[in-house]
Amino acid sequence: VSRQLKEEIRRGFARLEDPLAGLLAMLESSSDWRGKGHSLGYCITTELQLWIKEHPAVPQSGTKLKKLQARVLRMLSQCPANLLDPLISIYQLHTADRNCLLEHVSHLYLQGNYKEAAILSIKLKLQPDQDVEKMCTPLLLQDKANLVEDYVAEYPELQRKLLQTLDTWCDPSFNIRDITRLYQGLSRYKPEKFNHRVLSKLIFRLLERFNVDPALCPNVINQRHLRTLNYLFYKRFVEKTMTEENWADHIKSTVGENRWLQEQLVQALLRHCGTHGAAHWARHCQLPPELLPRALAQELQELHIQDRAEEVPKAGNYEASKKKDYYQLPIPRKNIHFVQTWEEMLQCWEKVLQPGQVVGVDMEWKPSFGMVGKPRVALLQLALRAEVFLLDLPRLLEQAEGEKEKLPHFIQMLYSDAAITKLGYGMSGDLSSLAATCSALKDTEKQMQGVVDLLAVDKQVDGLSPEHSHEQRGVRQPEKGLSLLVQHVLGKPLDKTEQLSNWEKRPLREEQILYAASDAYCLLEIYERLCKDPKSFGLGSDLTESLMGKQSKKPRAKKQLNKQEPPLPSGQECQGPRRDPPHPPAPVSPREFSVVCDNMLQGLGRYLRCLGVDVRLLDNEDDHRKAAEIARQEGRVILTSGLPYQTLRSQVGEGRCFSVNCSEKAKEQALQVLEHFNVQVSLGDIFSRCQ
Repeated sequence: VSRQLKEEIRRGFARLEDPLAGLLAMLESSSDWRGKGHSLGYCITTELQLWIKEHPAVPQSGTKLKKLQARVLRMLSQCPANLLDPLISIYQLHTADRNCLLEHVSHLYLQGNYKEAAILSIKLKLQPDQDVEKMCTPLLLQDKANLVEDYVAEYPELQRKLLQTLDTWCDPSFNIRDITRLYQGLSRYKPEKFNHRVLSKLIFRLLERFNVDPALCPNVINQRHLRTLNYLFYKRFVEKTMTEENWADHIKSTVGENRWLQEQLVQALLRHCGTHGAAHWARHCQLPPELLPRALAQELQELHIQDRAEEVPKAGNYEASKKKDYYQLPIPRKNIHFVQTWEEMLQCWEKVLQPGQVVGVDMEWKPSFGMVGKPRVALLQLALRAEVFLLDLPRLLEQAEGEKEKLPHFIQMLYSDAAITKLGYGMSGDLSSLAATCSALKDTEKQMQGVVDLLAVDKQVDGLSPEHSHEQRGVRQPEKGLSLLVQHVLGKPLDKTEQLSNWEKRPLREEQILYAASDAYCLLEIYERLCKDPKSFGLGSDLTESLMGKQSKKPRAKKQLNKQEPPLPSGQECQGPRRDPPHPPAPVSPREFSVVCDNMLQGLGRYLRCLGVDVRLLDNEDDHRKAAEIARQEGRVILTSGLPYQTLRSQVGEGRCFSVNCSEKAKEQALQVLEHFNVQVSLGDIFSRCQ
């Protein structure tokens, strides 16, 4: 707004006997202000708001103000959002009779203006006097979950009531049509967006945002636990990639004393193990006898202690027989140190914080299986050439006052020291979990120097592709991630059967200790092998220089290795001689661009969908090669990262597979994809596909 116009508006206010009544008369006789954007009516209103602050004697009171408030209320339902706050402030609507305000909002609601009624309620803070279920249900049916979140944001009691209502709707016996039937004529009604799956995701989002105890929502928590149970049975009895002890730990912690989940466990045991096997596990998991079917209860009575003693070692021997197929830790067991006290920590500190030291770093945490909250690191592994230190983070962070700050200080010193080379695999994810575990470490990623993230390196290693091991174990999944890199560089894959362990349980089992040490130590051996013989793995000398310690602070910048050449857009061009850059593809709109995202890029997929791109996402349990099937059938471009790229690009046409930097955040990844494929995003594309 020009200065001259502002001055003219203010002179006009000064000449009016009653500026508040004057503004209202102007707005009532004009329709200019009803449009979006900064209309003349909006400019005059906001200038009056500022002018009143400079002239405190102007505001009205008493009967005259009440009449003005009644007139303003009639206008508010037609107001654009940017006029609401100025008008509420100018006419002091917070001081108006609360019953009148509630009656006005109720009138809006009965007219079907649910969104307007909710927004006005939020602005006037009327929520405590309203029925949260009644106000929020039509908004959810119109797919306005964000407005529902705002409606309860400042009221913990309403948050709990809303969550309890939503959880009631998630009861398997509840028919959601009983709700939707009441709103058949609702404008912008989206019944397909109102189902158990969508409600479940909303509940978990609200639980996390408002930090509410999940026990308030037993139905949705039970359903999530049931999915965890099914996943655990798949890992143990179909894929056969989980040890008995590990599986039993998770089963017990998932089911607990919950009677309904215990019943589901019994049914699953009978399906997968038969009566005899189910009886063994029923006793092992201490299931109440009254829950068991008659045949299973009889089997349990006949089961003797020696039967149980025979079964467990047999399974253990089976697992042990497989060890020869996997990478073996080359240092003696006595050189693995489990660190729980500050005295032990000091010994670790002295050995690790040495200039020129090379340290393999890894972290473990208890799998969340989709439950609320970020994972908290339970074990930090630091591998040196001759020994490995396993830091019991929960125990060390519980040290006496004055000592618990020392651990974050040690970790910050390690990551920020450019003279110590830190090796990791997917360090960004590890560091974000570390920050969730200890707030003092939230800036570690910004300060780190001297790091080599092998996740950013492996996409440049020649010849990597998922392979089946020479012995099948059930529906054995091909090696992927770090395990595939270990197999390719060192000859054998990692044994990942302990990956999904309960890392918070103490004491750790021997298998967990060996797994944790191997995960960190193998990074040292990979690094050494790649540095000694880079050409045999398809790596250039510039990458060798980077691996030898000249990398930049963040792994994401590692592609800028040769200052004479521009950074490569993706892993696609890391192989073979460099060609002249091709002409950029013709511009396309997001609606014409369809992709399938590999399962490590779900964040990127959701971000691209927000920009209007047609996106298919692989599920966590899907094989990477499913992306190639979808791409061929539906004409999509594959977006992947790291090792799977080498396999997938050979299964689709040239230019139809793109490798994304996994250490980048989703926004940066999306910009990389849009630029590479010349996708032109307009304002109308944004959120055009979103719920």
